[in-house]
Amino acid sequence: MSLLTENVIPGNHGKIFGTNAIEDLDLLAIKSSLLELDGIKKVIFNTDIFPREFTVHTSKIVSIGDIENKVKSAGFHAIPKDLFEL
Repeated sequence: MSLLTENVIPGNHGKIFGTNAIEDLDLLAIKSSLLELDGIKKVIFNTDIFPREFTVHTSKIVSIGDIENKVKSAGFHAIPKDLFEL
């Protein structure tokens, strides 16, 4: 495992996750839960596709495990997508 596969690093690309949440209220619950984590500055949802996706932008290194656990505490799942292409 590496720094990029286990963490979300600061930058303008963020990290994309898939989720099983469908309703707007569920997505808002995920967003508010994630914004409680130290270092997460923005959560952007893509509701045009299924399953729904969200992108997390950070101001410091945040563990993917922490993000998954925080979304799980809201009652949903977060599945990280592949690394971005350079």
